[in-house]
Amino acid sequence: MSLGIVIPKLFNNAALSFMEKEVVRHTYISCLSVGRDRTHTVKIITGVRRCGKSTLMKQYARALVDSGVDEGRVILINFESMEYGHIRTYGDLVNQIDGMVPRNERSYILLDELQRIPEWERAVNALMVDFDVDIYITGSNAHLLSSELATYMSGRYVQIRMLPLSFREYLDMHPADAENNVESRFHDYVWKGSLPMVDPSADETFVHDQLKGVFDTVLVRDVLTHTDAKDSRTLINVARFVMSNIGCVTSSNNIAKTYLADEHGEVNNKTVGRYLQALEEAYVIYKAERYDIRGKKLLQTLEKYYVADTGMRNAVVGISSKEDDSRQIENIVYLELIRRGYEVAVGKYGDREVDFTARKGAETEYYQVTKTMIDECTYDREVSSLSEIRDSYSKTVLSMDSFVYNVPGGIKHKNVIKWLLEGQ
Repeated sequence: MSLGIVIPKLFNNAALSFMEKEVVRHTYISCLSVGRDRTHTVKIITGVRRCGKSTLMKQYARALVDSGVDEGRVILINFESMEYGHIRTYGDLVNQIDGMVPRNERSYILLDELQRIPEWERAVNALMVDFDVDIYITGSNAHLLSSELATYMSGRYVQIRMLPLSFREYLDMHPADAENNVESRFHDYVWKGSLPMVDPSADETFVHDQLKGVFDTVLVRDVLTHTDAKDSRTLINVARFVMSNIGCVTSSNNIAKTYLADEHGEVNNKTVGRYLQALEEAYVIYKAERYDIRGKKLLQTLEKYYVADTGMRNAVVGISSKEDDSRQIENIVYLELIRRGYEVAVGKYGDREVDFTARKGAETEYYQVTKTMIDECTYDREVSSLSEIRDSYSKTVLSMDSFVYNVPGGIKHKNVIKWLLEGQ
C-alpha cells in the first residue's frame, strides 16, 4: 500500500513548495493511539470538510507502520477516490475488505468519508463480528452518528471531533520569517482562515474563491442532502446571517424576524431552526449555549454561534467582515478552548456577560476577549464582568495588546497570540 503523494510536474516551484507542506496533527494522532487495539470500539473522526481528516488518516496509517505493524495489515480506503468507486453497497465493502485482510492477524481498517456508502453501519458491524480488525472512520456530517449507527453499534464507538489548524499548527506549516512575523501570520490566520488547503501567500481573491467552493460543497453534500430544504437561497441566507453575527446573541426567532424586517418574505422560525441544526451537523457552525454562573445551570434561549473557520466566513460574508477583528478573535478563542478539551458556554452573571465559561471536569475558567484594553471604557467593561464573579476560579482577559496590564483581584491579562501558543 502506497501512502505517498504524487505531485504533477506542471506546477511551479512555489506551488510545489506549498503542496509539499504537511503538519503532523499530533493531538489527534494521540487521541487515535489511545484507542488503538480496542477492537470493541470504533473510532469516528468528524469535522468540517477540508479540515484535514483524510491527511490525518494517512498520518495515522504511517504511524501504525512506523510502530511495527506490517504494511499489509493497514487498510486505508478513501471513498472519494475512483479507485474504490466500485464499492456501492455495504456488501461490496465487506467483500472488498475480506479480500484484503490477512487471516489470523489483526488488521487496521481506516475508512475515509464512509458516509458515501448506504447502510455502511451494517458493514462495520459485520466486520467487527467476523474479523479481527481495529476500525477507524471519518465523516463530514453528524448523520454519521445517527440513530441507525447507535442501533447497530450499541454504543461501541467514540467520537473524535476534529477542527482546522490551531495557530500553533498553522505556524508549524507556515513558519514566521523575516518577511512574515508572528503577528503577520496571525492576521493571515484570522483573515484567510485555518484550513490546511489554504496557502496564505496566494492571491486573496483566489483564496476566497477556494473557500467559497468549500462552503458550496458543504451545503450541497452535507446540508441539503440531509434536510428537506426546498429553497437553497433561504438556507444560504441563514448561513450568511449566522456567519455575519458570530459572537452575537441570536435565535431562530430573531433570524426569522430579520427576514420579515428586510422584506425577504416570511420564513418560519422552525424552518430556520432546522437549517441551523443542519449547519451544526455539517460542523460549519457551533452553538455556544448561555450558562447562568450564579445559578449554575444552562439557559435555553439566546445562544451564540461561532464558525469552524473564520476564513470561510470572510469569503462567504464579504470583504466588509475584514474590519470585524474583535469578534473573529473571539471566535478563534472559542475554537481553541474546544481544542483544549473544555466544554464552552457563554457566561451570564446577573446582568453581566462573560464571553466564555470553560469547564473541564472539576475545573472552570472564565474568559473575556477584546481587541484592546487601551480604552478606559473597554478596560472597565471587561474587568468588571469578571470581578463581579464571587468564586475562586481562574479569570483571564485576552487581547491583542503587546503589553499586559496589572489587573487587580487576581484577574490575568494575556496577549491572545501568546495564549494561543501556550501548552500543546
